[in-house]
Amino acid sequence: MGKFISYQESGVNIDANDAMVGEIYSSVKSTYGPRVIAAKNGFAGLFRLDYDEKLFKKNYQNPVLVACTDGVGSKVQLAGMADQYDTLGIDLVAMSVNDMLVTGAEPLFFLDYLAVHKLDPALVAQLVKGIAAGCKMADCALIGGETAEMPDTYAKDDFDMAGFAVGVVERDKTIDGDRVREGDVILGLASSGLHSNGYTLARRICFQRHSYRMTDQPKGLAGVTVGDALLEPTRIYVRSVVKLLGQYRVKQVVHGMAHITGGGLVGNLSRVLPTDRDAILKKTSWPRPPVFSFLQAEGPVEEEEMFRVFNMGIGFVLVVAEDFAHSISEKLSKVGETVFTLGHIETGTGKVIFA
Repeated sequence: MGKFISYQESGVNIDANDAMVGEIYSSVKSTYGPRVIAAKNGFAGLFRLDYDEKLFKKNYQNPVLVACTDGVGSKVQLAGMADQYDTLGIDLVAMSVNDMLVTGAEPLFFLDYLAVHKLDPALVAQLVKGIAAGCKMADCALIGGETAEMPDTYAKDDFDMAGFAVGVVERDKTIDGDRVREGDVILGLASSGLHSNGYTLARRICFQRHSYRMTDQPKGLAGVTVGDALLEPTRIYVRSVVKLLGQYRVKQVVHGMAHITGGGLVGNLSRVLPTDRDAILKKTSWPRPPVFSFLQAEGPVEEEEMFRVFNMGIGFVLVVAEDFAHSISEKLSKVGETVFTLGHIETGTGKVIFA
């Protein structure tokens, strides 16, 4: 009989997994609110949807569940280059919760999936710390996750992450763009940078066409390092927009919303336009953050391609009733958003047009 072989010799360390669970427990627990129900066995997370009015501000009358899943793309490779992992989790949460926010939904809970070559409890703890931070920004609970050690699938030091969010919206409050009409005003909320899109192009520009290091401070980035500019976490718009929607419980003044991810303003805003309406945008209505001008010049990249790949400084868009545009802009500004009036809606064929 041959020598016994163990799981650890095959590349999977169960003891490291147990250590990792201990490392992340406090981060996960910090996202819990009274809606989370403690589960003794830990096989699945439990969350109350129909809940006690004494504990919560409202009960849902006709709730619709909203679910999203996403990752952060090749931004994980930049984190490895910079040896900086504590903000990637914010990006992971943001990509899903900002998507569901477009429907008018309130995020409820989040789950993560991490796949690694070799389980490093300290690394996973940093990633989960960021996820927990993102969940707190979005007022949702991190109720579960999975970490897979896969040495035969992922190369040394490689890893990937995915996230899953579930939210809720009252059925008659769902926002899908059907109410968008001629004369509506288009408001844009500033992004914090590239967010989590276009990184394959950004990496090619910075590290293949040019040989920048993550610590370099090129003139075009106005004193910011390449690493800081590229790893700036995605802005989460949940608190601002959910609070805004809660102030208009009767009037439907927000007619459409869009999360500006891959495809840019043209590709994402067009998704919430009726087929007989056009969005007319003015490029000069908001300043272009330095990171986009830097990438365009260093590429070089054509203007149309920049707007097709990147958010160009606008991370979230609201199409609102003309009579309420000014007050909505003020409300969003008061809660910390940088708001720009990008344009308006005209009769058309469902296109986004730059005037």
